[in-house]
Amino acid sequence: MNIWTRRAFVAGSLALLGACSTPTGMGSAKSAAPSAANANEVRVISSGGFTAAYKTLAPLYEAASGVKIVSSYGASIGNAPDSIPSRLARGEKFDIVILADNGLEALVRQGKVAGGSRVDLGRSLIGASVKKGTPKPDISTVPALKNALLNAKSIAYSASASGTYLSEELFPKLGVAERTKVTAKKIMSERVGAVVARGDAELGFQQASELLPFTELDYLGPIPDEVQQKVFFSAGLMADAPNPEGARRFIRYLASPAAAGVIKDTGLDPVAKP
Repeated sequence: MNIWTRRAFVAGSLALLGACSTPTGMGSAKSAAPSAANANEVRVISSGGFTAAYKTLAPLYEAASGVKIVSSYGASIGNAPDSIPSRLARGEKFDIVILADNGLEALVRQGKVAGGSRVDLGRSLIGASVKKGTPKPDISTVPALKNALLNAKSIAYSASASGTYLSEELFPKLGVAERTKVTAKKIMSERVGAVVARGDAELGFQQASELLPFTELDYLGPIPDEVQQKVFFSAGLMADAPNPEGARRFIRYLASPAAAGVIKDTGLDPVAKP
């Protein structure tokens, strides 16, 4: 579907979505009515796993709806200055947060995201990439993945949810933790793909949706199902959202069949079907 067809499809879908009620589970934020300054603006912060889809979907929604989407990005977890938890701790204001499900649930428990507002958008898998022109190790089975990790001279992994799983659960489970203490590096405030593309790491692991946009890389595929972390990327309504109604409409769109094709194309398994 080309950009013009998608735009027409989005416009038609928004007409239908405007008549829809709030989806089951999408709670309400305790927020006053939006001022005239922000009534036609929705502020969103998204983590890396959904970024490729989001950067296509947000402009389509803007063009079809006339609503201005103000976008920011950060890691789902961690204390990097630009991570979502750090930005919220500094008091930055958003209407919507999109991040890995466990990170979103933590924000709900902290009272930063409205309870019952979680809407799952797509499921992601951890994958691996190498720079084009370099050897492509087999990671399709658990023994092959272990061998690739032991043989790699340098490994990059995300500082977000996938990297935490790799370093704290998978590497010890596979018996490679001592080796990866020497060879593996957590990447802060940058895509793993960029590090591998520069040649600063031989093998990179991150959510597939974050690796696929790098044309300088060869994507090796997802790690095996037996050791895979299956993460949902989900949207939540901020408890103090300046424009909760505008936010709910945008979330409905992101969770609708109108958005599912883009979500699928960027390496995620959409909850809604195209």
